[in-house]
Amino acid sequence: MLRKEDRWEVITCLEQNSLNKLRQCLKDLHSADIAELLPNLPLPQCIKVMRMVDNGKASDILFQLDRDELPPLLEGLGPRRTAEILGQMFTDDAADLLGELPEEQKDVLLNLMEVAEAEDIKELLRYDVDTAGGLMATEYVDVRQDITAAEAINLLREIAPDAETVYYVYVTNDEEQLVGVISLRELIVAQPEVTIENIMRTKIFSVHVRTDQEEVAKIMSKYDFLAVPVVNDKMQLLGIITFDDVMDVMEAEATEDMMRLAGNIEPEGQDMEASFWSRAGRRLPWLIGLLFGGLLAGNVINNFSATLEQMTALAFFITALAGGPGNAASQSLTVVVRGLATGEISKNKLRAVVWKETQVGLLVGTVCGTLLSVMAYIWQQSTILGLVVGLSLAISIVIATILGSLVPVMMDKIGFDPALASGPFIATLMDITSMVIYFGLATLLIL
Repeated sequence: MLRKEDRWEVITCLEQNSLNKLRQCLKDLHSADIAELLPNLPLPQCIKVMRMVDNGKASDILFQLDRDELPPLLEGLGPRRTAEILGQMFTDDAADLLGELPEEQKDVLLNLMEVAEAEDIKELLRYDVDTAGGLMATEYVDVRQDITAAEAINLLREIAPDAETVYYVYVTNDEEQLVGVISLRELIVAQPEVTIENIMRTKIFSVHVRTDQEEVAKIMSKYDFLAVPVVNDKMQLLGIITFDDVMDVMEAEATEDMMRLAGNIEPEGQDMEASFWSRAGRRLPWLIGLLFGGLLAGNVINNFSATLEQMTALAFFITALAGGPGNAASQSLTVVVRGLATGEISKNKLRAVVWKETQVGLLVGTVCGTLLSVMAYIWQQSTILGLVVGLSLAISIVIATILGSLVPVMMDKIGFDPALASGPFIATLMDITSMVIYFGLATLLIL
């Protein structure tokens, strides 16, 4: 977090128009702290701050700002200075930023950039944003397999400053195909005269340029890679994806799943800047559907009105019988959806996961059902009421845990996002199911 004293120092320098002091103050501040400060300043002061920092630091600041804040700031900086700043970014970051800008503004900036950089960015913009091609950077270190370790280190000294990461050195042949990889550590400790082909590893993990970003994240997380190479159909090396890019993907995917688990079918609903009309429009169809589900649960109760009239105390436990199983289902659902999303639950473990959740449901249902049964008996001194209430809750919780774990698994198997088996959907389904079980048992045992 930006310290209060640093914040006030920057604001004071801006108000006093003390440019030299402001330049020194900004020099000592991290780019993330400056990016945190800018949204709280008027636009003219934001522009002044950006003009006081060098292009490298300005590129870091721009990339961390919300995309909605960029157009007026970039307009104030002017297209030429903006193009210079973009030129300091890695190509994947520049492509991400430019992809958010209006077409006209994007074309102007690309025309002002160096030809080679602009071509690299245009190439990245052709790929879908949620694929490996949309994530990769083209600044990587590659060497030929027939050079020596000493020659590779000399080459590394020349190109490393412009590379996104130097921890992995990729080996390519004359056709630019990826044939090997060597870590920086292995290169440094190798004998100077040994050739790269004699020390490189030929078993390489790579991803295709059209691989989905979520699959890339799973691969890098599983093998703890700092970077992974991206290849085309001919195994030609196109770029690399680094761990910081994957962290952004994992955050976005986790946010999307959380939104869907909350019953928001469209993940764009997370956008707090969207109009209330847009946000309400995304939620209404889902909520209206759940409303009819609630009416169906109410209709179940109405069909058992004779049972309810026979023992009015049954009404007291309706909320407990509806809420408890729904909560249990949501808990199982969250565990399974998370496991599927992170790869912790593989396809060959699905049956075991459902069985384990069923066992949990049996234990939880027995404990909760027994507790509610005792409470019902103490309150009404009725063995039948206690039996109906306790048995209904126990059975409903078992069914809830089975559904909560089985539904997302089934959706995953048929190719749908398991997060769509959202908490509100499962909870509404369990409202109906638990009421049928509750009043069905009551009718069977009381009437």
